[in-house]
Amino acid sequence: MKQTGQKMRAAVIDRFGGADELVVQEIPVPEIAPGEVLIRVEYAGVGVWDVFEREGGYARMLGIEARFPYVLGSEGAGSIAGVGEKVSRFRVGDRVYAPGFLNPKGGFYAEFVAVDADYVSFVPASLTTEEASVLPGAGITALRGLVDVLELKPGESVAVFGASGGVGHVAVQLAKQMGARVFAIASGRDGVAMVKGLGIDCVIDGRRDDVPSAVRSYGLNDLDAALLTAGGEAAERVVSSIRGGGRVAFPNGIYPEPAPRPDVRIDGYNGEPEPEIIRRLGFLVDSGAIKPHIDRMFPLERAADAHRYIEGHHSGKVALRVI
Repeated sequence: MKQTGQKMRAAVIDRFGGADELVVQEIPVPEIAPGEVLIRVEYAGVGVWDVFEREGGYARMLGIEARFPYVLGSEGAGSIAGVGEKVSRFRVGDRVYAPGFLNPKGGFYAEFVAVDADYVSFVPASLTTEEASVLPGAGITALRGLVDVLELKPGESVAVFGASGGVGHVAVQLAKQMGARVFAIASGRDGVAMVKGLGIDCVIDGRRDDVPSAVRSYGLNDLDAALLTAGGEAAERVVSSIRGGGRVAFPNGIYPEPAPRPDVRIDGYNGEPEPEIIRRLGFLVDSGAIKPHIDRMFPLERAADAHRYIEGHHSGKVALRVI
């Protein structure tokens, strides 16, 4: 199926730079290949990685030759508007969500997006379309860190630093589902309240509370592992609370990266989407193990405001309403 001359609204940039570069324009609806689907986007997740992409960070880091107008948006949800001739799993009208990291045909800040069908999942009954739209990026990053890098086991203690952020609030839910003892370091009183509302008992405010003292007060002694979703002095205090022989993981891109510790394994990793990890995440989502929290929703026309907002204090995820 191909689109011929149809137009759509999209929040685009015509050059890399600040949030002011994000403007709404009419651009062509992307054509889909035989193995792709066309999604009519209703909601798009906004991640801190979108800010890095908007500034040209990924283009410089990966040597990508950008084509403008450039459509951001690495995750979203909506309904199937068209299917390629080799796609049999989806039908027009199916409600779906998907990641679309660095999609050369354009991201989810648009009324339509073309995505490889292998990356697309059905929206489960346990989630709204809004909630599903913000899940792929954070979910994949959290799952990769906890399972593939930390190899977290039931009964182990794990600290999640940045627990009230987009990746962190999904990570604490996954770690609890895995049977780990979760120690969450959130940001601000609102962040602490949000994480406690997710069913996590051991939660502290990283801005106010002393990490080593809090670890001892919860009876965890030295921690087995930690997932860091941000850097800085507070993150270093988390690393200092890891037992000898323990493990620390962090998504590449956090700054500053944690300092080495000779008796602790510290690994950076990429939360890249691929069909295998999308299927694993989908199984957990379908089981009802994850409930994303949306802090604020912006209309597509205010995509620039959403980018400014996400660079400040917030809890959970931020999204765009495209419809």
